[in-house]
Amino acid sequence: MSDRVTVTIEDGIADVRLNRPDKLNAIDLAMFQALADTGDGLHTDRSVRAVVLSGEGRSFCAGLDLSAMTAMANPPDAPAGDSPAGTLGGRLPGKITNLGQQAVYTWTEMPVPVIAAVTGHAFGGGFQLALGADIRFVHPEASLSVMEVRWGILPDMTGIPMLVRLVGLDVAKELTFTAKRFSGAEAFELGLATHLSEDPRADAFALAREIAGKNPDAIRGAKALLEAAPGRPRAEAFLAESEAIGKLIGSPNQIEAVTAEMEGRPPRFI
Repeated sequence: MSDRVTVTIEDGIADVRLNRPDKLNAIDLAMFQALADTGDGLHTDRSVRAVVLSGEGRSFCAGLDLSAMTAMANPPDAPAGDSPAGTLGGRLPGKITNLGQQAVYTWTEMPVPVIAAVTGHAFGGGFQLALGADIRFVHPEASLSVMEVRWGILPDMTGIPMLVRLVGLDVAKELTFTAKRFSGAEAFELGLATHLSEDPRADAFALAREIAGKNPDAIRGAKALLEAAPGRPRAEAFLAESEAIGKLIGSPNQIEAVTAEMEGRPPRFI
């Protein structure tokens, strides 16, 4: 695996770090690939119960390394449907995303909660990467921006639908059209930061440990329901709830959750 992303797993928590601190963790083609490969690999690891996503050094991610834009661009005369996988137009095999999108969407579709710890910069693609997490701890003095229009492009790493979900259409438009920079404190006021934190990584791990102590089957089921909820018809949502709870009731981990609670001890999930 590329050294662009490092992963360590301890006590059910995957510590995932962008590892290009000399470039403020700017995303080049190797970083795109490493993020997608790392996330996709963690999807099938049943020992993982939460993920903390952060950047080495003083920044979360300063955005796109402009060399990556050239590397992923389609040939000018190639129809989008004929674009090779990994280019901007091409879909990855068996997925709804291209490589740049999968570098973010892999965290959104992660079956366990993903918590982003944002310090320093989160610009452009780095901002979209933070939006791909379920929960965001952001330093008050961090600097964030939907920066793409400054470079004559637009957000194309799944950021637009996520942005609209969090702040509404009008605010999403203003942030995208202006590429304005805003602080972590402003991000919290807008609803883009779940929590303000003087130490985002420490607080992210504290929450990850709390989540990792819960029934992993319930957490996975709840995330799937929550993620699908905004666009799901009520009848379908209610049926999905019933099916999910039916699988949980009486299962070994559900019984252990009840037993541990009644006995006043930490649970031992399988």
